[in-house]
Amino acid sequence: MTLDVENQYTNAERAARALYKNGVREIFGQSNPQTIMLACEELGIRQIGFRQENAGAYMAQGYGMVSGKIPVVGAQNGPAAALLVPGLAEAHKSSHAIVAIVDDVPLRDEDRNAFQELDHFELFKGVAKWVKRVSHPDRIEALIDRAFIEASSGRPGPVVLLFPKDIMYSTKKSKANPTSKTSFSHYPLDRPCANLDELQKAADFISKAKRPLIYAGGGVNTSGAQNILRKIQDEFNLPIATTTMGKGAVDENHPLTLGPIGYYMGNRSRTKYLREYVKQADVILLIGNRTNQNGTDSWTLLPNEATYIHLDISPSEIGRNYPSLRLAGDAKMSLEKLYELLGEQGASQEPRDEVRKVIQHSRQQYSQEVASYLEKKNEVLHIEHILVELNKQLEEDHIVVADASYSSIWISNFIDASDKRRFIFPRGIAGLGWGLPMAMGAKVAEPGRKVFCLCGDGGFAHVWSELETCMREGIDVVIGVINNGILGYQKHAELSKWGKHTSAIDIKKIDYVKIAEACEMRGMVIDHISDVESSLKEAFQHKGSVLLDLRVDASSIPPLTFMQSFDSI
Repeated sequence: MTLDVENQYTNAERAARALYKNGVREIFGQSNPQTIMLACEELGIRQIGFRQENAGAYMAQGYGMVSGKIPVVGAQNGPAAALLVPGLAEAHKSSHAIVAIVDDVPLRDEDRNAFQELDHFELFKGVAKWVKRVSHPDRIEALIDRAFIEASSGRPGPVVLLFPKDIMYSTKKSKANPTSKTSFSHYPLDRPCANLDELQKAADFISKAKRPLIYAGGGVNTSGAQNILRKIQDEFNLPIATTTMGKGAVDENHPLTLGPIGYYMGNRSRTKYLREYVKQADVILLIGNRTNQNGTDSWTLLPNEATYIHLDISPSEIGRNYPSLRLAGDAKMSLEKLYELLGEQGASQEPRDEVRKVIQHSRQQYSQEVASYLEKKNEVLHIEHILVELNKQLEEDHIVVADASYSSIWISNFIDASDKRRFIFPRGIAGLGWGLPMAMGAKVAEPGRKVFCLCGDGGFAHVWSELETCMREGIDVVIGVINNGILGYQKHAELSKWGKHTSAIDIKKIDYVKIAEACEMRGMVIDHISDVESSLKEAFQHKGSVLLDLRVDASSIPPLTFMQSFDSI
């Protein structure tokens, strides 16, 4: 669609055309803002009709994480707008761009207690980079462009654009007022390279290091820096670990990949036996890494004596917890330059055989520990039985999504990041119930790829209404629900800390197959070890969505370090 400055359109039609110009072909909504959604559909923009706004925001983030496009989610003013807050908070904390378009009361009725009137500026202040109101029709196109620019520039994040109803319901027509022909559809928008002098210092530190370590965070995946990071790993033989959100940045079958590290390096963790190696690192390059509590095991994992280099798009994140050489810039652009400088420096290309042996031995110990555990648990189905088989059956380009809490830990530790597998975790603020809608958004973005989502029964209860959305919209995902009748993380954390737990952690076991079938979705029960392999195969071969009711024993404990004192409860 070319820019049209000759014909006349309603304000809503102008807004829809401005969204289309910025690459919007799918929009997550529930018919609000009404006139904009109507105009969008007339242009051929597909509306993905969610059942609740918080799920819609998570769908939008999943869509953006996979496509690299800036997603758009819509909501009515008041309570619907308030339901966007958790999803925008997740995107804000994990640095993902979203444009939220929200109804607002007519300008003439502001501060008169109009229906569902709410101060949206105050509502969104803590969860959005930028909040603006379209106060005059002349500014429609300019402010929509600005919303996409703000969401995608610098550290990506959510923005909110408010549309007063008197402006958007007007049937008066006028010419469009475009300010730019450019489509600001993808993020990151700008790719600043870190300071050359500081990059030179970084290359020097890494070249001279005896025990270097790269610790890659989610910023690597957001920037699309996976290929250049893998090239650096291959050519300069640098060991690489990842955060949960950094999973997939490198191939975990590579002999110099440690895997995910942090607070789950406890019993049956794939990196349990690499803790000492991490603590002995003398130069650590942090990339797109928030050095948060979980990723550092409450700031006890990384050595205080090491020299730190911190590359991040957000200058305020650099050195937040570890004094560092500052590399403020885009991960992809800066790593490409660092690669050149490492070559010029003559950085070591020796194979680091000793490091490879340490990593290989740790993998063998991990495999033996898991096998021994499952051998002892061979009479009753445990989630680990399913995860081991799942890892074998997932395709090399599968999109794997985890809900928060235990689901993220199970997926991060038991499923290999190999080849082109993509992983999505809600780890910004890690709210329950966000996995399924994120998986749905990912499938909308990449309809040709298979999507698997793991969630617990506690989290799944937040969003099971979206099963109807899957079927209505033709969004095909395979969903595994851990049906063990407890809020697992909460129960085990309380027991490990206090020796007792509250009554709220025990929940009723639900027949999730019946819920799936009520939505005309295929539902399957897995409740015996002997059924795991065949049931997973059947689910992945089925054309359409499948819900797997995983009726597992409730005693399994993920490899959290603070729960190492017990293997099961």
